[in-house]
This record gives sequence, C-alpha cells and structure tokens, in this order.
Amino acid sequence: MLRKYVIERNISGIGKEPYEALCDVAQRSNQVLDELGTGVQWLHSYVANDKTYCVYLASDESLIREHAQRAGFPADAVVEVQSVLDPTMAPA
Repeated sequence: MLRKYVIERNISGIGKEPYEALCDVAQRSNQVLDELGTGVQWLHSYVANDKTYCVYLASDESLIREHAQRAGFPADAVVEVQSVLDPTMAPA
C-alpha cells in the first residue's frame, strides 16, 4: 500500500530559479523514480523562497530518502500525511 508523504527540502535560491532550471530538477527526479520502480511516485511540489514542499506516494519513508540521495536532493523532513483537510468538510 502506498502512503502519502510531504518532504521539506531546504534549497537556497530555489524560488528564484528560472523555469528551465526547475524542468531540469524534474527530469532528474523522474529519472531516479524510473530506476526505483513502482514503490514511489512524485505527485507535485510547491516552490517557496528557499524551500520546496514535495508530495509523494511511497510504500515507506526509506524509498523517499533513497530517491533524495540518488537524485542529490536534500530531504530535511519527511512526514507521513495522516489526513487531508479541505473546505468541503465544513458544514454549509
């Protein structure tokens, strides 16, 4: 079973990188994901100032950390998502 994780990465200057540089990061990530197989999947990432917050599905945290190590990315915090909260949960 795949569980959802949020990964915080401290990457100085990432928020000021041009689109092309972010595309290169995505390509490197995808290459490593292909090598790792079906136990880990990248959903999306948010880039904010000197950090990225990445959302992944993985069978366990060790695959997240292995992906980061192979790709050369930091994984400063890896947290399993316990539940999702959104506006539709509030009564009208």
